[in-house]
Amino acid sequence: MLFSSITFLYYFLPLVLLFYFIVPEKLKNSVLLFSSLIFYGWGEPKYIVWMVLSIVIHYILGILIEKHAGTKKAELWLVISIIFSIGLLGYFKYTDFFISNINKVTGLSLPMLSIALPVGISFYTFQILSYTIDVYRGHAKAQKNFVSLATYVTLFPQLIAGPIVRYVDIASALEHRTHSFAKWRTGLRRFLFGLGKKVLIANSLGEISGIFKSTNQNTVLFYWMYAVAFTLQIYFDFSGYSDMAIG
Repeated sequence: MLFSSITFLYYFLPLVLLFYFIVPEKLKNSVLLFSSLIFYGWGEPKYIVWMVLSIVIHYILGILIEKHAGTKKAELWLVISIIFSIGLLGYFKYTDFFISNINKVTGLSLPMLSIALPVGISFYTFQILSYTIDVYRGHAKAQKNFVSLATYVTLFPQLIAGPIVRYVDIASALEHRTHSFAKWRTGLRRFLFGLGKKVLIANSLGEISGIFKSTNQNTVLFYWMYAVAFTLQIYFDFSGYSDMAIG
């Protein structure tokens, strides 16, 4: 589900906002968590289990790190957190890459596993690591409320493509948030600005890049125009998405 899609703009986002503001304060994080899991599972529901497993493990590790703060045990729990997170990311992202290179170097014919990369795994992996590292350094308290920690990790505005938010920067907002018309106005303006970047600029440049790619030209000017169009497309696509996420 993309921020610029009809499904998100006309159905998902309005319903999330409606339920968010009609439920009691103590249930707002539950609404955000449930909505974020739906958002993530919209395209790849089978990978939700890996994300939830990571959250459960790091919820426990965060408590253990705080409990043994200043001791070797705290270091051990942090190392386990890092190994698990980077190991899981590496398994999905680099297993086939290593198999391919081993085959090339050794002449073997090891079968490729064809492992699909879960959407957003890099972003939520580093968000989770931010949590355990901040707890280890004493910059933040271990989160005893599982829903609050899961909301931080899965929050749909930044789940798929960031931006990555450090736990210490958002810890207080997970429990205490204030809402005002000024914040609504600022957020809406930022979201619409990002939507314009994505739909009006990035998508248009994507069409131009597609034309360049399908055209059989070999001039220096042609390659420069293609490079500029493609570079600007990537920039405005990511910039627009980030603006919408922040908004």
